[in-house]
Amino acid sequence: MARAAVKKIETSTSLLEAAKKVLRRAGYAGLSTREVAAEAAVPLSQIHYHFGSKQNMVLELFEYLNAQLLDRQNRLFEDPSLKLSEQWSRACDYLDEDIASGYVRVLQELIAVSWHDAEVAKVIRAGLMGWIDLIVGVARRTEQMIGPLGPFSAEEVGAIAASSFIGGESLFLLGLEKKARR
Repeated sequence: MARAAVKKIETSTSLLEAAKKVLRRAGYAGLSTREVAAEAAVPLSQIHYHFGSKQNMVLELFEYLNAQLLDRQNRLFEDPSLKLSEQWSRACDYLDEDIASGYVRVLQELIAVSWHDAEVAKVIRAGLMGWIDLIVGVARRTEQMIGPLGPFSAEEVGAIAASSFIGGESLFLLGLEKKARR
């Protein structure tokens, strides 16, 4: 790969990581491209060069993070050395990592933005469908191994699991998980 191409990827990644930090600190409404550029120590023009707009930058950030985590989950659920219960337990344990990485905050911020922005909603729906499809695939494989999943179809299991995680993440960000421990 040419040095210029490598530099472009490095700058783009640096801007995405900076955007994640600023978004975690200020939320979507408080996110400014100036602050992201300052965090990445690059000129503001680099954001417009790489992404075109604040919205495109944040959507690219979501897709960047989402792809990494989906790849991780796919590798986990395709690991034949682990029982399904071990895979599921590890997948649940990943939630702490996802919160620490900033992914959960980015996702929840963009879910809220998607309520009034159709372009953002389209990207978030596609990203969430990747997770639902992954869980549906796991449910189908499980169904083949053990038989019916009670009264639920694989698609319903996917919807229930995805909704549970999204809801749980939202409650965590609101600080309600601490109330349940008391």
